[in-house]
Amino acid sequence: MTTELLFRDDAYLREVGARVVAADETGLRLDRTLFYARGGGQPGDRGTLVREDGRTLAILDASYGPDRAVLHRTEAGAALPAPGEPVRLVLDWPLRYARMRAHTALHLLSVALPYPVTGGAVGDGEGRLDFDIPDAGLDREAVTARLRAMIATDAAVTERWITDAELLADPGLVKTMSVKPPMGSGRVRLVAIAGLDLQPCGGTHVRRTGEIGAALVTAIEKKGRQNRRVRLSLPEAS
Repeated sequence: MTTELLFRDDAYLREVGARVVAADETGLRLDRTLFYARGGGQPGDRGTLVREDGRTLAILDASYGPDRAVLHRTEAGAALPAPGEPVRLVLDWPLRYARMRAHTALHLLSVALPYPVTGGAVGDGEGRLDFDIPDAGLDREAVTARLRAMIATDAAVTERWITDAELLADPGLVKTMSVKPPMGSGRVRLVAIAGLDLQPCGGTHVRRTGEIGAALVTAIEKKGRQNRRVRLSLPEAS
């Protein structure tokens, strides 16, 4: 069975009830979850599972299993709840929010540097994108200034869905060369930053660019003849 992915509809949801579907050494499967499952360069969420009797389990990671159900990894040897047991999920919110801010900042970085993206990663209040850039004359302070100007517009960040066919008909929406948008379910999620950006993405983001705060391009590294790795940091989130 698949898992209802509550983080796709409300990235600000911090706590929710769920029911255990299965539990074994690979992880807990629940009927629904607010934990982001690792993918697209963004790590899986962490937090706590609270059982009916008040006992708690640390959720160390969330990822997709082969059946696309979300697997919630717990500590080795932990006593697991039984299938059918109601539980409560509590998100490590400061960690998630730092990643939301960083992920949204990376979308803006792809606007500041309008080149094909060959890789990327979302960290805890920081992140990076790799670009295929023919002319590598990048100025760190100039890129930071462009990024901060976009953040300062406090643009709205929204999501909507299109069909697989609509995405295939408009391939220019896809900026990433190494990570393809999730297709096969019949629909693809688009993340729009008003007046600035539109691209497929399954990750979690803030509601307005102003929430990103102070962003700083910390390094521009040469990774190949035409490849440059650009790192950014959100100091107050680290």
